[in-house]
Amino acid sequence: MKVVIIGPAYPLRGGLATYNERLARAFQAAGDEVRLVTFSLQYPDFLFPGQTQFSTEAGPVDLDIEVSLNSVNPFTWWQVGRKLRTEKPDVVIFRFWLPFMGPALGTVARLVRGNGHTRVVAITDNVIPHEKRPGDGPLTRYFLSACDGFVTMSRSVLGDLQRLGFGQKPALYRPHPLYDNFGPIKTKSDALNALNLPNTTSYLLFFGFIRAYKGLDIMLAAFADERIAALPIKLIIAGEFYEPAAPYEELIKRYQLEERIIRATDFIPNEKVVDYFCAADLIVQPYKNATQSGVSQIAYHFERPMLVTDVGGLAELIPNGVVGYVVPPTAAAIADAVVDFYAQKREPAFTAGVREQKKQFSWEVMVAALKEVAR
Repeated sequence: MKVVIIGPAYPLRGGLATYNERLARAFQAAGDEVRLVTFSLQYPDFLFPGQTQFSTEAGPVDLDIEVSLNSVNPFTWWQVGRKLRTEKPDVVIFRFWLPFMGPALGTVARLVRGNGHTRVVAITDNVIPHEKRPGDGPLTRYFLSACDGFVTMSRSVLGDLQRLGFGQKPALYRPHPLYDNFGPIKTKSDALNALNLPNTTSYLLFFGFIRAYKGLDIMLAAFADERIAALPIKLIIAGEFYEPAAPYEELIKRYQLEERIIRATDFIPNEKVVDYFCAADLIVQPYKNATQSGVSQIAYHFERPMLVTDVGGLAELIPNGVVGYVVPPTAAAIADAVVDFYAQKREPAFTAGVREQKKQFSWEVMVAALKEVAR
């Protein structure tokens, strides 16, 4: 089968690029011919909240990546769409995560489908964005209406598709596969040494781009709980701020957490991900809203217990009391769980639960779902 994946890939960085490249390798392993088409410009600079959109690491040598799509230049949409219409791949897979991308991706999809052969399938991370803006609905519908079918990574997004009026199109839910491309598991002591952190303290990890919906403010409030303050634990904040850092710094000052916070608030390169996860006892995701999270799938790969809030699709992948905790998105509930984790010495049992649960999250299952929807 000839497959084209359209979405972020090298030289762009971040979780979407990592996912798409790993998916391409899964198609290769299945014997398919696959190419990635990525953005020459993903976001205009004034819309991008981070430091840079581009990776400083060496590019993958085992993947065919075409850098040709400009999100704000319709000429490139037509170029890419017409080229693919002529090439007639069997399936084009779009990664859709933001209404802003609707015009570019929707136009390419319409042009490709014009050949009467290619099937257009979307992996829809979100169809209702975390941070809503005027015009989201029409932009999203423009893209969704150009697709033949969908694969979602949370049941909540599957329900959103139905509520938006696309329930008549083929759609499957399959959980986010493991992020198994960050290297093998390290011992905790080796990871701490790599980060120059003492092993006399225990660590929680908040990982990923920092945005309001991810609830770092709730986590900081939980960390101010006097029961947690009495424990020898620190919170590692590992990820780039995608919004002003000042409100969080004010909370750290207000709660007197300066000595209990480890900041790593630049972009975390792929080769360092293993160290942050393997150094931590518990991975915390105190989100205020969510659909699914790649952070959970990194934690599963590195066999780390998790604490997530009961919002969106997060709880679908985290059996409460088996691999960690599912709690309400409140500081008190998070603090209760952290205290229980250490007081009851839950880490060995939760780690064993993670090791068993991770077996279900395979890339082969995701490839099979995309092919099924395409058929």
